[in-house]
Amino acid sequence: MSAKDTLKNFGKKITPAYITKLAVLTGISFILYMFAKFSLPFMFPSFLDMQFSELPAIFAGFSLGPVAGVLVIVLKCLLKFPFTATAFVGELTDMVLGILYVLPASIIYYRKKTRKTAVIALITGTVASTLGAILLNRFVSIPFYVQFYFGGNFDTLINVFCKPLYHSITRENFYLIYLSAAVLPFNILRLSLVSVVTFLVYKSLSKALHWEIKPRKVEAPAEEPTEQVPVTAEAQTTASENSEN
Repeated sequence: MSAKDTLKNFGKKITPAYITKLAVLTGISFILYMFAKFSLPFMFPSFLDMQFSELPAIFAGFSLGPVAGVLVIVLKCLLKFPFTATAFVGELTDMVLGILYVLPASIIYYRKKTRKTAVIALITGTVASTLGAILLNRFVSIPFYVQFYFGGNFDTLINVFCKPLYHSITRENFYLIYLSAAVLPFNILRLSLVSVVTFLVYKSLSKALHWEIKPRKVEAPAEEPTEQVPVTAEAQTTASENSEN
């Protein structure tokens, strides 16, 4: 199928119901992203927030297609931009990681919608996003945050946020310990919870997520009954004579 045909087929999906569902799921995702988050300071550094804003996005991806899932991720991060405290780096990182989770999972499930495929899809998304988190933290997020918040000094990050949990951590082994003991288990835990909830509740919500606005049927106006003209005896006699002739 050519790119033109793909765009044409996608354009047919853009219905009022599609836009409505996309808007609702994006709104829920933004609320979860903005407000429904918490930390687990006894397990991970306090700046790692547990939040489950990918949940509406994976619902969108499973029910409306991969593009819809990605749109929910992108839109909820864009809505967060005016409230950024990280010069947009945190939101952009979350956008990339959200797409890495939702996109492969949605593509796999959308091709074959079975429970087994759903499990494979959710595991694939979790693995892809977790690997992305390790790479982004190593080469983007941590270098930026250290420079942005601590003026390039790793000591504050290590001694204040990491040392209470990881006693042997130093500047030399920081990335090894932080990525393996914090980023890896944190993302596996967070996305596994999202995946489990998705697996358990998606089918019960599937009917609502596939709701469409059906066009009203216009009924044809009923035909008015033809007025019956009474036939007189004289008319019957005339008709009989005409038929004989």
